[in-house]
Amino acid sequence: MNTRNFILLIVVSVLTHSVRTTYEVLKHKKILEASKLSFAIIFTNMAVLWISWFLLCSNDVYKINLPAFVRYLGIAINLTGLILFLIALFTIKTLETYNGDLITKGIYSKVRHPMYLGFICWLIGAPLFFGAAISFALAVLFIANVLYWRHLEEIELEKRFAGYKEYKVKTVF
Repeated sequence: MNTRNFILLIVVSVLTHSVRTTYEVLKHKKILEASKLSFAIIFTNMAVLWISWFLLCSNDVYKINLPAFVRYLGIAINLTGLILFLIALFTIKTLETYNGDLITKGIYSKVRHPMYLGFICWLIGAPLFFGAAISFALAVLFIANVLYWRHLEEIELEKRFAGYKEYKVKTVF
């Protein structure tokens, strides 16, 4: 892949993260409400985000020659992220439009935000696997972004569920 296409992937990754962050801020400020339409838009955005992320990592123009065990660790971290995401999705059975009680069973009995944790695993694992220097640097920024999404969600969950502060004490992340 040439440098021009690599830069295009960086732009797409940054833009899709920006779109998601804007969405989270607008939801937090009650300017936008989660709906089927917003879900479709954000789902599409997230699909483009993750496709562009893995393409970016695999085509990074600045490769680092990492030992094989680090590359395998990257695969393990990626798979852990996928498993966390899928278990969380099958537990909650929806995205964005959940209106029920606080879920504290299954994976949610241990981890408050397993999907975000899964995202962070992908952000760490892919650059490790591909030995992708620029992607790894971007991962630091993107992880901060995911932590910001989580922070906004924590504020909303504390307002929405009376027992959320107690739940936070019993769980991680």
